[in-house]
Amino acid sequence: MNIVGLLLAAGSASRFGSDKLRHALPHGVPIAVQAARNLKSELARVIVVVRAAEMVPIFAAERCESAVCENAHEGMGSSLACAVRTAGKADGYLVALADMPFVRPTTIAAVREALAAGARLAAPYFRTRRGHPVGIAGAFYEELLSLGGDEGARHLVAMHEAALVKIPVGDPGVIRDIDRPEDLTPPIRV
Repeated sequence: MNIVGLLLAAGSASRFGSDKLRHALPHGVPIAVQAARNLKSELARVIVVVRAAEMVPIFAAERCESAVCENAHEGMGSSLACAVRTAGKADGYLVALADMPFVRPTTIAAVREALAAGARLAAPYFRTRRGHPVGIAGAFYEELLSLGGDEGARHLVAMHEAALVKIPVGDPGVIRDIDRPEDLTPPIRV
């Protein structure tokens, strides 16, 4: 099946205080590059939506396509629509966020397999919390193209929640995003 990874990397990162997507993780790889690598390890085609063309070579080095979203300032919905437009019609899309570098490739594979098995929507759940990436069937292509604002696909998933395949995972990375520098500190285990 033609399932395309869509990595949203066009946010403003205002709460981080600097360019968080280029901020290095402890092993030296930038946050967004690690997220791209994880997605690319499980999908043949990955499109990264960026705010500025200067980011394109970074992702090209990871064998990912890039799309510069001219209206990224409008929010995640606009970035997602840009990604889908760039991808074109596909059997499905895996929507991932560039500030979530800790999602395990096995989780990405599980969402991909749910789409390949016929799920219209699929998402990993860590304990009771829905995480990323979210799998969306190609049947929603037109709806995805019409997205705008900061909502992303949340409204689409809510409207079709009965079709959502919930994938239980032992991967806390599906809910761990990096908004502030302190989010890079590993959580304390009790």
